[in-house]
Amino acid sequence: MQVTDQIIRNISRYTALEEQEKVDFLSLLSFREIAKKEAILKAGQPCQHLNYVHSGTLRAYCFDKEGKESTVMFAVADWWITDMFCFLNQKPAMLYIEALEGSSVFQLSRANFEHLFATQPSFERVFRILMQNAYTREQLRVIERLSLSAEERYDNFIAKYPQFVEKVPQKHIASYLGITPEFLSAIRRGKLGR
Repeated sequence: MQVTDQIIRNISRYTALEEQEKVDFLSLLSFREIAKKEAILKAGQPCQHLNYVHSGTLRAYCFDKEGKESTVMFAVADWWITDMFCFLNQKPAMLYIEALEGSSVFQLSRANFEHLFATQPSFERVFRILMQNAYTREQLRVIERLSLSAEERYDNFIAKYPQFVEKVPQKHIASYLGITPEFLSAIRRGKLGR
């Protein structure tokens, strides 16, 4: 199996691609290996790439005014990640994106993203669906944060993303859920005691 087969399968979920479309799409991507804890984006930098995770696990996060870190999203193999607002609006990044383990990504630059839409309209459908899915996921996350207990949020997280339990440190899961690592430990201990 070629390294590029995985990303082509991802895109093909949303549109049928001709062989030349696959070749043209792949020619617009760059492949990047990322060491554990290496940042591929830092707040304040130009956000120039949309990243498809080929292998590994990435995390996007930000800091508040007091310096408290909050995890915004995770991405594992076959997921996409970027600072979407800044990527689309050509603004300096608000997020940091780092590898939680040795990882690799395919990167699509902003210029190639626009070129892709101009030359292959079927890709507008692909990225529209990806963005709709991301928006829906984030809306549900906000609603859960406002309406569910921390334990319910943790249960939902584990049910939706079981692949993260072993790959992501608990402190990052706690940050994503908006709770302290100590509170998450108490929730987990309570579940083990049942």
